[in-house]
Amino acid sequence: MLICQEQILEVRMLYSCMNNTKWNEIRGAMVSMESPPLWKITFLNGYESAVDGEWFYHFTEGGYLDIQYLDILTNSVEQHATVGTILRAIHLPGIETSIGYRILGHADSVSDVDYF
Repeated sequence: MLICQEQILEVRMLYSCMNNTKWNEIRGAMVSMESPPLWKITFLNGYESAVDGEWFYHFTEGGYLDIQYLDILTNSVEQHATVGTILRAIHLPGIETSIGYRILGHADSVSDVDYF
């Protein structure tokens, strides 16, 4: 039996934190970096993508509707700082992690969502 996105959102009581415009802003900013970071997506159904570094085509495959969160994986102090500055300029929901940044596509209704 297939479960659709609306059922997952309802059962898990999740709401959307992002829209296509914000996802495209992230994508555009990362594409324009001299050395873009790697990324990995966790989808609403629990599937995790492989780590990828191609932001122009791969990041947009399948659209953005079912992204639970995006992990941006930085590989140096300089890259981490640059990505942090970019994310704050875009003003995105998420957290800083020990390996980079997590951008929330969906969150549950009881969690406080911080914005960069």
